[in-house]
Amino acid sequence: MSSRAAVRRLVALLTVFVLGLTGIAVRLVVLQVKDASAFQALARDQRVRTIELLAPRGTIFDRGGEELAMSLPATAVFADPSFVQDPARTARALAGPLRMKAEVIEARLRQPSRFVYLARGLDDDVAGRVRDLELRGIGFLDESRRYYPAGVMAPQVVGFVGIDGQGLAGIELQYQAALAGRPGEVIREQDPDGRWIPQAGREATPPVPGEDLVLTIDKELQFVAQRALADAVKRNGAKGGTVLVMDPSTGEILALADYPWFDPNTYDGAHPEITRAKAITDVFEPGSVNKVITASAAVEERLFPLTESWPIPDTHMLGGHLFSDSHPHPVEQMTLADIIAFSSNVGTILTADRLGQPRLASYLARFGYGRPTGIEFPGEAPGIVPAQDEWWSTGMGSIPIGQGVAVTPLQMACVYATIANGGEWVQPRLVRGRIDDAGSFHPAAPPQRHRVVSADTAARVTEMLAYAVQVGTGTEANIDGYWVAGKTGTARKPLEDARGYSDKHVASFIGFLPASNPSLVIAAILDEPTTVYGGVAAAPLFREVAHFALARLRVPAAPPPATPPHVKPTD
Repeated sequence: MSSRAAVRRLVALLTVFVLGLTGIAVRLVVLQVKDASAFQALARDQRVRTIELLAPRGTIFDRGGEELAMSLPATAVFADPSFVQDPARTARALAGPLRMKAEVIEARLRQPSRFVYLARGLDDDVAGRVRDLELRGIGFLDESRRYYPAGVMAPQVVGFVGIDGQGLAGIELQYQAALAGRPGEVIREQDPDGRWIPQAGREATPPVPGEDLVLTIDKELQFVAQRALADAVKRNGAKGGTVLVMDPSTGEILALADYPWFDPNTYDGAHPEITRAKAITDVFEPGSVNKVITASAAVEERLFPLTESWPIPDTHMLGGHLFSDSHPHPVEQMTLADIIAFSSNVGTILTADRLGQPRLASYLARFGYGRPTGIEFPGEAPGIVPAQDEWWSTGMGSIPIGQGVAVTPLQMACVYATIANGGEWVQPRLVRGRIDDAGSFHPAAPPQRHRVVSADTAARVTEMLAYAVQVGTGTEANIDGYWVAGKTGTARKPLEDARGYSDKHVASFIGFLPASNPSLVIAAILDEPTTVYGGVAAAPLFREVAHFALARLRVPAAPPPATPPHVKPTD
């Protein structure tokens, strides 16, 4: 080979070599400069995960500092499906410890996501058994689970949360923002086998813990109220019932029980109907307990002297409908106090006739009918009150005696609390205040108040209600050593699919004590008792709850209230 050919070959080789190096250099420049950020992002996506950290949820306490809802340490198990080599085998291995169907787990492992939860809120024992499996692509996160240490204690009030920590009912839902705090996030890196790299982890934003809430509920009183209610429902063959205990001067709800109830630790199996706080969310036609409004309006408007009596028959025709008292009786001379004490429907209707429709409608509104109380609870019902131009021809007969209107048990309790509080309506409440992360207590805002009737009217009506318990339909509510003011109610339930009323009843007794210096308002209501009457079914329930509440709160006895003048003689 000539030297010239050799030179040409060397030049060609050198040219190829230079071109190759140039191509490599250009490619390196493209990779390290032009495409550097894209490849960095791709690498980061393969090894880096940003995971939300739920904030520790605040504790819910009763008024005495006892826990009603708290959060416990727990573990979440998740998967990165891209690192799971055999989804079917992995699912079978996890099915036992997680107590889940293998096919459900496998479906999650085959999702195109890079992060999928397999189980939440696991205790240490279960999480440890999963860790011991050392499965590729399976990871763990520290979290918390909600626990209700008292179980069925006021469950409709406290409510419950979902697996993701979101409040779903009750106080847990109403105060979700305060209880939940603010979530944080952690950035973690993993190796090609899906295992976390401990040295590469860093917390970007720490979570802010939720605030604690202090309720107005008294745990001991709540327990007794629930026990007494359950016994009364069974004893009277009732469908369900409600007990509500309230401080009339502050509006604080000391106990609120709805039967049947459920355990919020296992709320998944509870029927939605029993998870509602029916005392706040459901309405009923109150019946004779509503007569206190008619009486209060008559006294406030000075319709007649309270000593005046007039003949009261046992029936009265109005709008083509015959209204009657609960029991036949001859025409009797009755004062307003007698009408209330012996729960005369006819006497109440004749009183309302003197009052007139506009004024009666006005007092219903002033006592809070037709609007929410503002207790700050999800789903509170405003009640049902027909507009004046929509009253039936029988409206001035049915509404004064508590039919044709619908209220919540809470609204009805507030009516009696207004009389007990000297004629001033006080907004009810379930939360006393909050405790921040520094441990400082912040009391709730003062409740709203407005005057409904004068203090003198409230005193006169109190005398009538105390008289009703002494000698009228409420004698079963009497408590030795104390004076009770209250009223029975026996209301027929309206038909659900037609106009008119069924043969089923709601029995109630609502009252306060001590009558001359009220400390407690108690509403006792039974749904569809076979014993029918409020004086038989509900008054003993009132007495049982009141007896314990007086001792629990150390309420002193008070002098007896005055007896209304010129009342009907009794044997």
